Amino acid sequence: QVMLVESGGGYVQAGGSLRLSCAASARTFGPYAMGWFRQAPGKEREMVAASSWLGRTTYYTASVKGRFTISIERAKNTVYLQMNSLKPEDTAVYYCAAGAVIGTTIEAYHLWGQGTQVTVSF
Repeated sequence: QVMLVESGGGYVQAGGSLRLSCAASARTFGPYAMGWFRQAPGKEREMVAASSWLGRTTYYTASVKGRFTISIERAKNTVYLQMNSLKPEDTAVYYCAAGAVIGTTIEAYHLWGQGTQVTVSF
């Protein structure tokens, strides 16, 4: 069974940067749409960014546009989320997900990672 494994989370001060990685365990993976979601305490899980397999279509939630960038390195079966100018409100558990077609809702994705914590301090 294919697994998605996130890494790169951590603790950073406001204004700092982090890069999240999500690697698929299978040797052969895709093509899938890939998404990054996040869930803060007491809040629902929300889409942060999504990309088609070839990167021709991308979506970002409004609050991260211009700050976050999603990218897929297909040769490594890995999706990244570069996060710049981080804000305390970006604090959440971040999840990567794979789906048959690109979408902005949880229901569009059938394969999920375990999540990685991102904490942004003031």
